[in-house]
Amino acid sequence: MTLLAVERIKLFSTRAPVWCIATALVLTIGITAGLVSLAARDSTVRPEGTQTVYILGLVVIMVMATLSVTTEYRFGTIKATFQAVPSRTRALLAKVTVLALVAGAVGEVSSFGSWGVARLITGSSATDITTAAQWREIAGMGLVYAIAAVLAVAVGALLRQSAAAVAILLVFPLLVEQLVEIIPRVGDQLHEWMPFVAAGQFASTVDKGLPYGPWGGLLYFAAVAAALLVAALVVVEKRDA
Repeated sequence: MTLLAVERIKLFSTRAPVWCIATALVLTIGITAGLVSLAARDSTVRPEGTQTVYILGLVVIMVMATLSVTTEYRFGTIKATFQAVPSRTRALLAKVTVLALVAGAVGEVSSFGSWGVARLITGSSATDITTAAQWREIAGMGLVYAIAAVLAVAVGALLRQSAAAVAILLVFPLLVEQLVEIIPRVGDQLHEWMPFVAAGQFASTVDKGLPYGPWGGLLYFAAVAAALLVAALVVVEKRDA
């Protein structure tokens, strides 16, 4: 519990995480409000239509998570952490836990906030959450954010460089996973197994024809994050701070 409290204090010792959280919420809820305002003039807005821009908030939270690690390496404070906590694995797991909890909370606020603002704008019962798939998409967004934060911390611990880690976390889900499809012969198959594509299957009510269902997509996304975290723990234990 002490380690978790320390990591929480360290995380919010600067304004950067607060700004990242605010930016993520403004992007998701604000853009959703604008899109719903336009769409409501011509069509009915359903609950799943309020979650279309979740990826924007997600990448901001991943940036926050990875910077929580890389800035410690940049300013050398990670050495003090490892001196105070002999087990580097425990220290990194405490950071992962705090970031996952914070990210999960932000994911829930962004998803229900986006849905809530759409409900207020339209004033229509069409936005009511009535199916299990709709509940999964909206209430389950916190799980996607939490797992993405674990993945981001792992990337930060592996690379230790803020610019490189942030570039990967921005470019990979927004660009690389989409460009994979154009690879001849194997592009479609590779695209199906991209981690954020799998997460997107969970965070959607639409059947995209992937070889796994929504929960299978979440489990696959979690497995990728877990594998990266294990690799980060091994590397952190072996190399100098």
